[in-house]
Amino acid sequence: MLTQLHDFTVVSIPTTTNFRGINYREAALFRGEAGWSEFSPFLEYGAEESATWLKAAFEAAHQPWPELKRSAIPINATLPRVSPDRVSEILKFFPGCTTIKIKVDSFEADRELVVAALAYNPEAKIRIDVNGGWSREAALVNLSAFHNYFGEVFEYVEQPCDSLVDLADVKKRIPIKIAADEAIRKNLGSNFSALSEIADVAIVKWAPSGGITAARKLISEIGLPAVISSALDTGIGISHGLALAASLDQLDFACGLGTVALLESDICDPAVIVRNGAIDVARMVPTPALLAKYRAADDRQEWWKNRVAKIIDGGWLG
Repeated sequence: MLTQLHDFTVVSIPTTTNFRGINYREAALFRGEAGWSEFSPFLEYGAEESATWLKAAFEAAHQPWPELKRSAIPINATLPRVSPDRVSEILKFFPGCTTIKIKVDSFEADRELVVAALAYNPEAKIRIDVNGGWSREAALVNLSAFHNYFGEVFEYVEQPCDSLVDLADVKKRIPIKIAADEAIRKNLGSNFSALSEIADVAIVKWAPSGGITAARKLISEIGLPAVISSALDTGIGISHGLALAASLDQLDFACGLGTVALLESDICDPAVIVRNGAIDVARMVPTPALLAKYRAADDRQEWWKNRVAKIIDGGWLG
């Protein structure tokens, strides 16, 4: 199967902020019969979890996209936890976006981030993302404070708690919609027929779901409005997320696929970034000069090849 990874190249691209605790994004790029693909699970992920990403990468390289229902996808701006004086600097990379997703730790620590985002665009719809970081009690306290201070500006809060039981209780008590991310991604293969009891919106990413086909099946099974998001992909990975969003019969929300703006550079030229609040859907090809500029060191090339081999040799692909 390693022979199917033509032109396998690992890139290492600096981020413009400390995002998710990382300052460089590594990604393995390769091509197949259908075009270029990306394999980029975060470095700490083990073989079993990374195998799902590799399934997605192989499908994207070797299978054509499904029928596309739209040619451009509306995008939300993504605001990491930066100092409030950097908010306008970050948000200017998302021109035309009317929805802003903000990473938060707490109301007290990050209230001013929301204030600054609304100062930048007073009409913006705000999403806050907690990545499952709160207990039930902390979620109730923080979300009540956010709602009481800012009112009806919140489109939803993403994964306020890790526990499904806690999510269900918070959903009953807080007048802000709940979006499930890790609750879906960490429980693939589960029965999601009752997900509406803990969430109003499903966050789905093409690679952690196992590919476009698997993600479409997952969205159908969940039965909630879906927001297609990314995992800080290069433009190659983002293009497949855009294709997933474009293939859905219904798309009710802006998607989180503008995160190339948080990298020093894309690997594609033109970069897969927001223009007028949206990104066009197209298969992307890396630019040779950018591949050369951001090519990771030889030891990192070998590390990623070994990572792929470990997944294959361990039988994790099924």
